[in-house]
Amino acid sequence: MTVGKKSKRRQAFGAIWLCALALILSEPLWAQSGSQPGQNQQPAGNAQPSQDIPDTPSTVQPPVPKTFPPTPPAPIPQPSDEGRQAPAGDSGAQDEAAAPPLMAPVKTVAPGSAPRNQVNPADDIYKITTTVNFVQIPVMVKDKNGRRVDGLLPKDFQVLENGKPQKLTYFTSDPYLLSVAIVLDTGMADVTLQKVNQTYGSLVGAFSPYDEVALYTYSSTVSQVTDYTTKPERLTAALDEMKEVRGRSNGPPVMGGPFSGGPTVNGAPVGGPTISPVNTPERESYVLNDAILRAAVDLSKRDRTRRKMIFVISDGRELGSRASYKDVLQLLETQGIQVKAVVVDTGALPVYKQVERLRIKGQGYSEILPKYSHATGGGDPYTELSRNSMEDAYSAITSEARNQYTLGYIVQPVKGSSAYRSLEVVVYRKDVSVYTKSGYYPMPAAH
Repeated sequence: MTVGKKSKRRQAFGAIWLCALALILSEPLWAQSGSQPGQNQQPAGNAQPSQDIPDTPSTVQPPVPKTFPPTPPAPIPQPSDEGRQAPAGDSGAQDEAAAPPLMAPVKTVAPGSAPRNQVNPADDIYKITTTVNFVQIPVMVKDKNGRRVDGLLPKDFQVLENGKPQKLTYFTSDPYLLSVAIVLDTGMADVTLQKVNQTYGSLVGAFSPYDEVALYTYSSTVSQVTDYTTKPERLTAALDEMKEVRGRSNGPPVMGGPFSGGPTVNGAPVGGPTISPVNTPERESYVLNDAILRAAVDLSKRDRTRRKMIFVISDGRELGSRASYKDVLQLLETQGIQVKAVVVDTGALPVYKQVERLRIKGQGYSEILPKYSHATGGGDPYTELSRNSMEDAYSAITSEARNQYTLGYIVQPVKGSSAYRSLEVVVYRKDVSVYTKSGYYPMPAAH
């Protein structure tokens, strides 16, 4: 039994040896599994790179020599994140990289044309243009004592354009910021101009820190002293310099008599020519129309959210302007500019007003300034002679301009027509006076 057991053990050992020899001579196991010896198998879905740990020596096959991977090529920049390759080791990114990129079909177009999907979308928007006129009407309401009437409502007003009632779409009694052009007459008598010079402090104080003011002067010509500014100190400095300006000398020029020349012998000047000289006085001019026109042109360029006003301090005479009253008034009514005035010197005398209506030849006109004021809604000019009354007038004028009622409505323009349209504002209150512009020139409709 001992011999039999040994024989069986030898046969079993021989069979095991034959199996091992067959495995050695057959195809290696790594070729069937697709991996080489020395590589660590990673579980599916693990994106971490393998560690280079050498395999243990095998009696079946010698270890494979370690090799370094080739240097990867430089990445190609992609136009967007969608086509950018994911880093190595990301299984999801490798699957995306393996699939070919999706590209939109390419279509060719004729030279000089473009495909529809590349046209600017804004070009397909239809634009509808229409012209409308928004009529804005500043209105001042005073009682029989000349005091401002406050607290009125939209129902208290009725606007008539060419006699036809209009539906109000805008109403406010809130104060407005002002754009003001001060027009100062330097051709007045010097004694009057010096009196006006003493009121400049009150003139500056009549404006708020948010109003913008410019200064103009005129006599035979028009000059702009300062541009529009909201700084009171700048206006004060300019007016202080104006105190050095002298007005015209009092009285008419002396054309004859014993004081008109030097000594004479038998009617001939001593030591001079035998022909007596002809004394021709310099032609006087007071270009009030030109001054208002210059100020109106500059005011038309200012912010439309401000109330625009021309503040004239003058004796009211007009003589020698190139611009006519009609042309200047049309610009004022088109731009919605009010004219307010303080009339001084002879223009403030009641008797002189009656005489000036006769329009004495060579003396000009004196009623033009009140006409500007009434037509643009500025009300009656303030006729003042004393310093205190001038200062009170400055404050009253700026307060009225800032605190008027403002009415508004929309009208459709008439095609090809910009004819003048008259305005009338009716206030349903007793014993009140209404001051507003007499009309306007609308914008013509587009053809």
